[in-house]
Amino acid sequence: MGVADAVPGVSGGTIAFITGIYEELIETLKRFNPHAVKLLFTQGPVACWQYVNAGFLCALLTGILISLVSVAHLALYLLEHHPILIWSFFFGLIIASTWSVVRHIKGWSTNLASTFVLGALLAYFITEQTPGMLEPTSLMVFMAGAVAICAMILPGISGSFILLLMGMYAPVLGAIKGLEWVTLGIFASGCAVGLLSFSRVLSWAFHHHRMLTLALLGGFMLGSLNKVWPWKYTLAYTINGKGEEVPLMQDNLLPGSYEVVAGLDPQLWPALGLMLIGGLLGWLMDRQQA
Repeated sequence: MGVADAVPGVSGGTIAFITGIYEELIETLKRFNPHAVKLLFTQGPVACWQYVNAGFLCALLTGILISLVSVAHLALYLLEHHPILIWSFFFGLIIASTWSVVRHIKGWSTNLASTFVLGALLAYFITEQTPGMLEPTSLMVFMAGAVAICAMILPGISGSFILLLMGMYAPVLGAIKGLEWVTLGIFASGCAVGLLSFSRVLSWAFHHHRMLTLALLGGFMLGSLNKVWPWKYTLAYTINGKGEEVPLMQDNLLPGSYEVVAGLDPQLWPALGLMLIGGLLGWLMDRQQA
C-alpha cells in the first residue's frame, strides 16, 4: 500500500482489497469512536487496544512506513527513468484487482451492471481532468488532506492523483521536504477527519448494499486504467516541490503511435511481460484469500 500510494494514479485501497484486508481496515478505522475512549478510561488501555484492533493497524502502518522509505523510492525512480515498464506492471496488477472485486459479486443485475459502468465512467472522468492550481491556505491544506485520504482508501482512486488535481501535490511535497510542521499538522488533521468519517460511510455501504458497493469499486478500478496506461505523450509540464519538471498533461497513445510521435522505443514486449507479471501477482494474492 505504501508503494501504491506514493505513485499518482495507483491506489493503496486496490492493494488492500486484493490482499483481503480491505474490509478489516474499514471496520478497524470505524472503531475509533467515543466508545473506544470510554473503554480506555473504564477498562484500561488493553481493552481499548483490543477493541480498536490496534495490533492490525500498527502492523499495517509499519509496513506502509517501511515501504515509503525504501521500496517506494525505487518505484518512484523507475517511474522517472522507466515509466513504460512500471506503468505496465501496475496496469496488469489493476486488471487482476478488478477481477478480484468483480468475482465477489453474486447475481448480476441491471442495477449492478449500471453501477459498475457508472464507477468506471466516474473514474475515467476524474483521470481525464487537468490538474488545477489552488492557493495553499490552511483551509485548502486541510481539505486536501481530507479529500485525498478518502480517495486513498477507495480502490481505483489515487490519493496522490487527487492532490495533483487540486494543485496541492507540490505544496504538500514541499512541506514534507522542508519539514513545515504547521502545514503538515494541518494536512494530517484533514487526513484524520476524512479517514474516520469516510470509513463509516464505507462500512455502512458494505453492510447494507454490499453488491452495489463492490460493483462501484470494481468500476472505479476499471476506469482508473486510463491513468496507468503505459504509453503516454506529455503535452505540458509543471514544477514539483523539488523544483523538478514533471508531466502535467498527457495523452494516451497506442505503442505504434507512441514510437512515431515521441520518437522513443515503446518497449512493447518487456511492457507486455510486466503486465503479465503484474496480473499474475494480483491473481496469486487474490488466490490467497479465496
